[in-house]
Amino acid sequence: MKKIIYPFLLLALIACKGNQQPADTDETIPVATAKTDSMAQPEVDAVTSATSKPNQVSFNGRIVLPPQRQATIALTMGGVIKNTSLLPGQHVNQNTVLATLENPEFITLQQTYLDSHAQTEYLQAEYERQKTLSAEQAASQKKFQQSKADYLSMKSRQDAAATQLLLLGVHPETLIQNGIQPLLEVKSPISGYATNVEMNIGKYVNPGEALCEVIDKTMPMLCLTTYEKDLADMQVGSPVQFRVNGMGTKVFYGTVVSIGQKVDEINRSLEVYATIKEADPQFRPGMYVTAHIQKQPVATK
Repeated sequence: MKKIIYPFLLLALIACKGNQQPADTDETIPVATAKTDSMAQPEVDAVTSATSKPNQVSFNGRIVLPPQRQATIALTMGGVIKNTSLLPGQHVNQNTVLATLENPEFITLQQTYLDSHAQTEYLQAEYERQKTLSAEQAASQKKFQQSKADYLSMKSRQDAAATQLLLLGVHPETLIQNGIQPLLEVKSPISGYATNVEMNIGKYVNPGEALCEVIDKTMPMLCLTTYEKDLADMQVGSPVQFRVNGMGTKVFYGTVVSIGQKVDEINRSLEVYATIKEADPQFRPGMYVTAHIQKQPVATK
């Protein structure tokens, strides 16, 4: 028996299939959306992780001291440390005695100066007398020339000894008044804090060997590492904002005062120095900082 499918039934089946809804599933299809960031992401340097943004540049660096604010204590004459009470971190004033040294050569040098000083006075008087007699033709020219040579030779010896004493911090005038000093006093040339103390009683120190250092923290600076690509947007006078490791989120301010003129051949970096507007008493040389150098607008004509 043949099955007969009427046309209107076929149309109804097709309509029902078109109205069916897909079954709900737990899977969702992610939709890609475009997000516009109001600030460009910083560029990160591959060497030191320094970053840069469109309007400012971020650098790593450290707190340093200018050369005029630190002194290495060393003498041109060696000796044995006879006495010292200096401790690391101790504050000392300018001309404070840091230690005393014992050296027989120091006594000999003082004796040389005193002897030559006395001889110079005598020879100078004799030279002046022979000069007067020579002018009056009462003495031979030979005696006059000999007295002049003796005087100048002794005077140069006196001056040489005086210069050596000054290098050791001893004033010849004081030596004439007070006589020979048995010990050489080591004095601080600046006021500040003692660091790297490398001396103790009984230790022999060689000429030129550092005994300690004295640092003046009243005017610290920043030493920042920068790169070739940032030089075009940087100049002396650019404002600096920085934070110090270990001091929280407090922000300090400074100004660029010097930009290095030689690029390191290995990492293509150079150093930038900046003064600090208000130094904190907690600042220590060597502390790490993160700084932002504000880019200067290009002047238009």
